[in-house]
Amino acid sequence: MENLLEIPQGQFRIRRLPFRKNELLKAWDAADEYLLNHLADDENFSANATVVILNDSFGALAVAVNGHQPTVLSDSFLSQQATHINLELNGIVRDKVRLLDSLALPDAGIDYLLIKVPKTLALLEYQLHRLRPLLKPDSRIVLAGMVKNLPPSVWKLLEKLVGPTTTSLAWKKARLIQAALDPAIVLPENPYPVCYRLENTAFRICNHANVFSRDSLDIGTRFLLQHLPDNPAYRDFIDLGCGNGVVGLMLAERLPEANPVFVDESFMAVASARQNFQAAFGEQRQAGFVVNDALNGFPNDSADCIVCNPPFHQQHTIGDHIAWQMFQQAYKVLRQGGEIRVIGNRHLNYHLSLKKLFGNCRQVASNAKFVIFSCIRR
Repeated sequence: MENLLEIPQGQFRIRRLPFRKNELLKAWDAADEYLLNHLADDENFSANATVVILNDSFGALAVAVNGHQPTVLSDSFLSQQATHINLELNGIVRDKVRLLDSLALPDAGIDYLLIKVPKTLALLEYQLHRLRPLLKPDSRIVLAGMVKNLPPSVWKLLEKLVGPTTTSLAWKKARLIQAALDPAIVLPENPYPVCYRLENTAFRICNHANVFSRDSLDIGTRFLLQHLPDNPAYRDFIDLGCGNGVVGLMLAERLPEANPVFVDESFMAVASARQNFQAAFGEQRQAGFVVNDALNGFPNDSADCIVCNPPFHQQHTIGDHIAWQMFQQAYKVLRQGGEIRVIGNRHLNYHLSLKKLFGNCRQVASNAKFVIFSCIRR
């Protein structure tokens, strides 16, 4: 796929992460282009304007407006890594863009707040709560998204937390929403993180806004918790794609001598997992918490067990490439005799990939929606 983004700001090479041979998807969409065209036509978008960007997919926005030295907030480790790579790809020094995770705050006094609509609208709600006090009366707030990803709740959030909105005409199935700050709006209490009592346990689980199934235990995890590994010989285990860390938490309770590591590419997920683990065990147990691109950089032959509920989407794109990457890396990170236990929707047919890679694949359990597989590194 051609990776040259041509816009009024210039021509830029932009690539997706993770890298794939014969990539068929672009690293930007029409909403990115629409927003950048809009900025090019805005006479007030001066060189000294303070710019904050939210949810830039792979750095297309940050690279294009790097001359404004924007601050970019993202909950995605992959997004941050892609931004660094794409800056370098275009000969732009890294310090042209300031990257912050989703739980950090930029400096006060935002002139332009540029938002790509996230997949999880709870994340947008959290972001608007946090950033509203940093906006100025004349701040320009522009949200961009593909029409199919813009439900009415987006407008409601902007009008509830920021002020009145105006909407552009659709262009290449993309749309812009502009909001004007209404100083009379009194912000309600930020509803995140959300906490609940984990069923059949004494554990209190707290989830940040971008964590999957924030309000209760999802049905896939509930099924997996009924079929966790219980080999007492396991010492080093990894909760891969950990989300709020419930799976690793329950494994840690089941295997008191084990050393758990929680891994996710979401900053909010790992922060939630850390908070939940520390609330459960305090100083009695130690664990690792890693925001990462799956198992990149993990030593070979370093884990006895990996438990994984792979995502089958990346932002708004559905696919199995993230799962395949996780399986390949898990094979290298597992010790001989080590186990990977995977849950997935029945239609995803993970057993085909797992058996091809590991040479074996045992079905542990199944129901009408999910299947759990176990593979051993020979």
